[in-house]
Order: sequence, then C-alpha cells, then structure tokens
Amino acid sequence: MATFDLKDLNRRMQGALNVFNDDLKGLRTGRASVGLLEPVTVDAYGSQMPLTQVATLSAPEPRLLTVQVWDKSVVAAVELAIRDGNLGLNPIAEGQMIRVPIPELTEDRRKELVKVAHKYAEQTRVAIRNVRRDGMEVLKRQEKGGEISQDEHRDISAEVQTLTDEHIAHVAEMLGNKEQEILQV
Repeated sequence: MATFDLKDLNRRMQGALNVFNDDLKGLRTGRASVGLLEPVTVDAYGSQMPLTQVATLSAPEPRLLTVQVWDKSVVAAVELAIRDGNLGLNPIAEGQMIRVPIPELTEDRRKELVKVAHKYAEQTRVAIRNVRRDGMEVLKRQEKGGEISQDEHRDISAEVQTLTDEHIAHVAEMLGNKEQEILQV
C-alpha cells in the first residue's frame, strides 16, 4: 500500500514561500537593506557572479548601503552592475568601498512597488495551488487504484486543503508586512 506524502507537499509549498520572500527582499523600501542588492550580478572574472561573491554588503545607516569590494579590479564592474540593476540607485566608488545612498521614494514609486509585491504574491498563491492540485491528482489515482479508501481520500484531502490554506495565509501576512514597510513615510 502506497502512502501519500504530505511532507513533500509541505516542502514544495514552503519552497514557493521562500521564493516569494526572496522576491520581496529585492523590492526597495525607503530603508537600506542588504537584501536589496542580493539579486545583483556582476560581470567579473569572465562570468556573471552574485554580488555577495565579490564583496561584503552592509547597511551602516538607515539610508546608506556600503559595498566593500574584495578585489579592486572589479570595483568598476560592481559599480556598473548596481547602477544598471534597475533599482534606481546611484553608487559612488571610493577606492574599494562603494557607497550606495538610498533615495527617498516618491508616492508613485511606492504604489508601483506595492503593485509588484501583489503580483509576486499572486504568483506564489498560484504556485501553492498548483502543488495542491498535484497532490489531489495523486490522491484520485491512489483511490482509483484501490490503494486508499474513499474515507482516507476525504481525510487526506482535508489535510491538503488545511496545509494550502495555512501557506496562502502566510503569503497574505508577508504581503501585508511588506506593503506596510513600503508605504511608511
């Protein structure tokens, strides 16, 4: 008798939440956060490398990020990557240290960022529902194949739905927190 793997569904749903969390980190708020620069890739040593592999990121002040580049030969590439990263940032190089002042967000830009956050949230909800659908299809096949009874199918389906609802609620909570963070003036 095959068993239904609820842990696998939970792991896959959690994976969607992790991607959503990373997407939200990349959205700029009015405050400095090293997560803002994590998606930036630098053309260094003949390949595209994550910024975190060529420099140390820190946020010494609420409106300033610093990037301490380890190798002075890639300082210009790092500065260019930050400038071209579509983050609206203007880095200033001082030796191997790059200062990245975080400009004040306009009201329109804040609203735009909230819309982007909502788009990310919807993509995550769809991903979670797709995991649920996959799980429900496996349950149907197991019931048709005689591996589980109708009662087991109904009970496990309820567990899958509860798991889905918990993850969807977590998306809403994360979105609400990010929205508040973006809209704070």
